[in-house]
Amino acid sequence: MAHYRAGDSRREQFCRYLEKAGVLDMLTQVLDALYEEPEKPNNAMDFLKQHLGTAGPETADVETLRLEVIELRQKYELLLEENKDLKAKLAQFDPPKEEGQPE
Repeated sequence: MAHYRAGDSRREQFCRYLEKAGVLDMLTQVLDALYEEPEKPNNAMDFLKQHLGTAGPETADVETLRLEVIELRQKYELLLEENKDLKAKLAQFDPPKEEGQPE
């Protein structure tokens, strides 16, 4: 029976720790908000993440970054094409080097 008491003691310590850190209050508030939602969300985990502040960056920030990535990829492709064209032009003016000849 001593084994069960040690487990209970650890559980009680953990509960006190959560209460002291404000975790229980925060979880209670978020669960209350979910309970009071007139239309329950399809994904309760997303609701919890959003209301606990772990949903990630703001949607506007994500969209801005997404647009920037698209723009930079397009610029990268244009620069690759320009580089290819410039190498082709340079190859017209540079005679092919034979092996064994100094540069």
